Amino acid sequence: MKSFFKSIGNYFKEFGTAIAKGDIGVKLSLLIMGAGYIARKQIINGLIMIALEAVFVVMCVFYAAPNLAKFGTLGTVQFEQKFDPLTMTSTVNDYDNSFLILLNSIIALFIIVAFILVYIGNIKAVYRLQLRKEAGKHINTFKEDIKSLFNEKFNITLLTLPCLGIILMNIIPILVLIAVAFTNYDQQHMPPSALFTWVGWKNFKQLFTNSTTVTFGYAFGKVLVWTLEWAFFATFTTFIGGILMAQFVNSKNTKLPKLWRTLFMVAIAVPQFVTLLLVRNFFGDSGIVNTICANIGLTDFLKSIGLVGSHLTYIPFLTNPNWTKVMIVLINIWVGVPYQMLIATGVLMNIPTDQLESARIDGANRFQIFWKITMPYILFIMGPTLVTDFVKNINNFNVIYLLTQDVYVTSNQLLANSNAKEVDLLVTWLFRLTNEYYNYKIASVIGILVFIICAAFTLITFTQMIKGNREEDFQ
Repeated sequence: MKSFFKSIGNYFKEFGTAIAKGDIGVKLSLLIMGAGYIARKQIINGLIMIALEAVFVVMCVFYAAPNLAKFGTLGTVQFEQKFDPLTMTSTVNDYDNSFLILLNSIIALFIIVAFILVYIGNIKAVYRLQLRKEAGKHINTFKEDIKSLFNEKFNITLLTLPCLGIILMNIIPILVLIAVAFTNYDQQHMPPSALFTWVGWKNFKQLFTNSTTVTFGYAFGKVLVWTLEWAFFATFTTFIGGILMAQFVNSKNTKLPKLWRTLFMVAIAVPQFVTLLLVRNFFGDSGIVNTICANIGLTDFLKSIGLVGSHLTYIPFLTNPNWTKVMIVLINIWVGVPYQMLIATGVLMNIPTDQLESARIDGANRFQIFWKITMPYILFIMGPTLVTDFVKNINNFNVIYLLTQDVYVTSNQLLANSNAKEVDLLVTWLFRLTNEYYNYKIASVIGILVFIICAAFTLITFTQMIKGNREEDFQ
């Protein structure tokens, strides 16, 4: 963190030095961005910067200013539609759209910040050209600058499009998500027919408090606990299962190993949503699995030991909260183990054979070799993948939603009041709030909290993983 703030300090310190010690070309660049380049006879670069500055000014006048002027209120003119009986037509007033004002304002602010950074970089760049000229060094022409983008600076060229994609597809949506969390954007305030406005921290307080009518605090606690439990069990059951299955398939005592690998590949080739929908039908209250269980007497046996209610004629695989949670984890093992098996197979094939042979010579048995050599090596190689899988399972929408949608109905009224279910993850709850109930304000708060949880877990675990130099242990 100290190095981060230090780098920011150095960034602005260099900017101040450029202004203080720069010549007339540098100082003119404070007003006309291309002046410094033109003074160094880099005419094309100078014209590009002047054009960029002109476009920015036009953007500020015709795009940023009108939207930012309404950013504080998110609009004041309500949508109105009037019918004229004489002309038999309807007219609509020039109304404000709160969401478009919010979106355009955030984009405008982002462009302004980006321009400020380019503006500072431009001053520093022309100052560096001044220093090169004073030192008698060569100053590149425009053609040489273009060639450098395909040679020593080719990394900048390669990263340009991906960075633009990240900005458009990730950063701006995240900024909009954060902004919506501080508004009252919901079904009662739905643009364009209605306006929404800023409410500050009210939505965050609502998510962590309970009352007779609002139960988001209760629902959030329940859903968060289940989300973390699910992520833990889903990650480690498939991880351990994949390793054990890879050990089995790659064992010298296993017959027809290619057949087993092919069968697992076929399981992966089938689209996951098809598999999950079929399994949901199999384990339904009237599904084939319940029919088989009833015929062999398993349902009656489970009734006798209290695992199934005496009034039921079926096993509530996907309709009882406890049964459903267990079944979701078990079904995920079936779906997820083949992927982990293939990854683990690649890792097992690269374990140093000399370490395994040395362990055998020293008298270690198979379990000791697996526990002391194989597992540490796999954890070292697959550690980042394990972290990624945990975060992915926190946001694992498919398994939960496809197995429980239109099947599971909550009997907990406190959860139902908040549009949640016992088997919901934070991400499925968020989806239901937006897609079915249009409660964008609370959904945005939940989205922010999910991001914080995932980011914190990832930073902490990766920091611990990269401590020290553990590679030499496996050389």
